[in-house]
Amino acid sequence: MSPRTTNKSATADEQPAAAEPAAAKKAPTRKQPARKKPAEQKPAAKASAAKTATAETATAKTAPKKTAPKKAAAKKTTTATTAKAAPRRTRTPAGLSAGLVAELDRVVDGWHHDPHSVLGLHGRDLRVLRPGAVEVDAVLPDSTRVGLTHRHRGVFAARLPQKTEDYRIAVRYEEGGPELIEADAYRAAPTVGELDLHLIGEGRHEELWRALGAHTTTVEGPMGEVSGTGFAVWAPDARGVRVIGDFNYWNGIAHPMRSLGSSGVWELFVPGVGDGDLYKFQVLGADGHWRDKADPMARRTQMPPATASVVTTSEHVWSDEQWMTDRKGSEPHRAPMSVYEVHLGSWRPGLDYRELADQLVEYVSDMGFTHVEFLPVAGHPFDGSWGYQVTSYYAPTPRFGSPDEFRHLVDSLHRAGIGVFLDWVPAHFPKDEWALARFDGTALYEHPDPRRGEHPDWGTLIFNYGRTEVRNFLVANALYWLEEFHIDGLRVDAVASMIYLDYSRDSGQWEPNLFGGRENLEAIDFLKELNTTVYRRNPNVAMIAEESTAYTGVTSPVDHGGLGFGLKWNMGWMHDSLEYVKKEPVHRKYHHNDITFSMVYAYSENYVLPLSHDEVVHGKQSLFNKPPGDEWQRAATLRALLSFMWSHPGKQLLFMGGEIAQGDEWSHEAGVPWWLLQFEHHAGTQRLVKALNDAYRPRSALWSLDTEPAGFSWLDGGDHEGNTLSYLRRGEDGSVLACAVNFSPVPRPNWRVGLPAEGRWTSVLNSDDPRFGGSGYEAPTAVEAQPQEWHGQPFSAEITLPPLGAVWFEPER
Repeated sequence: MSPRTTNKSATADEQPAAAEPAAAKKAPTRKQPARKKPAEQKPAAKASAAKTATAETATAKTAPKKTAPKKAAAKKTTTATTAKAAPRRTRTPAGLSAGLVAELDRVVDGWHHDPHSVLGLHGRDLRVLRPGAVEVDAVLPDSTRVGLTHRHRGVFAARLPQKTEDYRIAVRYEEGGPELIEADAYRAAPTVGELDLHLIGEGRHEELWRALGAHTTTVEGPMGEVSGTGFAVWAPDARGVRVIGDFNYWNGIAHPMRSLGSSGVWELFVPGVGDGDLYKFQVLGADGHWRDKADPMARRTQMPPATASVVTTSEHVWSDEQWMTDRKGSEPHRAPMSVYEVHLGSWRPGLDYRELADQLVEYVSDMGFTHVEFLPVAGHPFDGSWGYQVTSYYAPTPRFGSPDEFRHLVDSLHRAGIGVFLDWVPAHFPKDEWALARFDGTALYEHPDPRRGEHPDWGTLIFNYGRTEVRNFLVANALYWLEEFHIDGLRVDAVASMIYLDYSRDSGQWEPNLFGGRENLEAIDFLKELNTTVYRRNPNVAMIAEESTAYTGVTSPVDHGGLGFGLKWNMGWMHDSLEYVKKEPVHRKYHHNDITFSMVYAYSENYVLPLSHDEVVHGKQSLFNKPPGDEWQRAATLRALLSFMWSHPGKQLLFMGGEIAQGDEWSHEAGVPWWLLQFEHHAGTQRLVKALNDAYRPRSALWSLDTEPAGFSWLDGGDHEGNTLSYLRRGEDGSVLACAVNFSPVPRPNWRVGLPAEGRWTSVLNSDDPRFGGSGYEAPTAVEAQPQEWHGQPFSAEITLPPLGAVWFEPER
């Protein structure tokens, strides 16, 4: 064994005496743990007291995982404990000043703002915190060992015989027990740079995920590389922060973090921690309570209901170069967009990301949709929810696999020519104590005023959009999904709840803005900043607002006074159209304006027409069961509605299950009832949706001028007695399509329709076709336009308008 130098009368905390080190063998280096899958967090066994422990010795042992003979008791990760306002009064150890004892107490108690100024190597003075250790040596580059003396509450110290640029710590936790050799966490420089801190302070760090969170890294030194993980978290009002995890048995005494100036960021590099390790931040809040918090910037999390964060590094190699190149030349509002809205957990229950990459991609490709839109995939605690109560904004839910496996799903969709949108939730977040709520003992992410900081209907908290760091957290999160996961657009949830202070509040429950209005000016500024930043960095993505009010300028450019979104869900069209088809056909003539009113404002914004998840839950019934009548009539009405939707100005979005005329409301447990496809009405509806997409994508008349009046003109929008609609769609390339819809069960033979050109017009689509489950009532495949003026057009033709059906015709080329 190497000779060991110990000078108990000359420690780092007393007047030193010269000591010559004896020759020693080279100290062994510690191997890094192999990468492993994250395990469930489990309470550690209680640590047994060492035989030599004194009143000054810490009550828990901290040692590298796997090799330590004892574990410290783990604290529950969702409860708060009260911290003392000051360290307990202790007898000053011989040779230590009262000031130094106070410093050491603050370090051990976890509320020192800069433990690096006390621990680590300072000149020749070395202090290390190893609670529960019975023997601690410093191992120098020349293999010399210097024994450290226990000075106070688990702090060991010595004055080294000469200055050194590197060292290792050799520790035993039991007399005669195994020796652990490890690097010192308090030797490394900060892993967050000055520029990062400046940008965080300014609220302008557009790649915040690269600065905060947990990042594996390597520190160089004379004794070789030290691999570990740099942890950083924003908690400006915290009195202290520790990092805890499976690497220290969930006891953070030995890993207090340092505060980096006025930035509010706490940081620590922990040697030996690598991918797959679990961790949390133990935060001593401004209110004096300790809370175990998941990392707000965690890029991977444990499987719920466990709540720890997971260290991770992406190794995915993208293969969607062609898609990303093609996207650069696209304009979403001038391109075809037929969106299939998917809840990953219930599309086909039991599939993981990789299985979805096979089965979902194949299905969406076959159905002809241009995009999928995933309901929120960011981490959320409840399995049976849509996912709108987000607790981990930077981590895909682990229910279906790892972040890289989610990247694989996106990659596979792109290679198949399918775009990917995500539902994104910046409007509110849940109150779970282990997540964002009162993160540092104050209202940090949420607004401190409950009138602006709490949502009365949803029981959630509302972000403080006036705080620069909070806006930065959200803007960077949007960029993270777009850039790190190659997402093609974000559907921003609940925009109306953000921009109105009185949203879902009674009189007296809200406070007007600075100018006496009801608009949330801070949220509006945030949305403008969000869209400006996203489009500057990713100009060809789609930012889509779910906004349900008449707020003007949602899709107008920011420099024109708008919010800067690219598209907006047309909630008015959805509501009015569904209310119309719910009526008995004989009564629809009294509500004809419901089905035509959307064209009054169709060009005030750039619209998406949604038949979304919101309309198939909470007693609203499925799309198939909304219309009255028998099964045939309900199926026919749904086919007519879908045909109307696909030919109406605006992009289309259909929630899964709607394409097979699902009868029941959505169920997380049951998923989409694919067994219905054995019945003709359901299989026929699915074939119709496929035919709609197949007709839609190659015909620019249906999408290239969605946002311009030149793309649509009524032939007859006022036939309320007959429950019919007829109109023309036009494309940038001069193409034209004639569409007619009959929302009556009465067929209309010899029905004359005006046309802009003479000659032969061929049938593109007939929703009453028997292959879709229709009646096939006198369905011509082509008509001849005659020079007879009708509907304001110079030509016209007689067609058969089927019962509860729609037909499309185009001029023969």
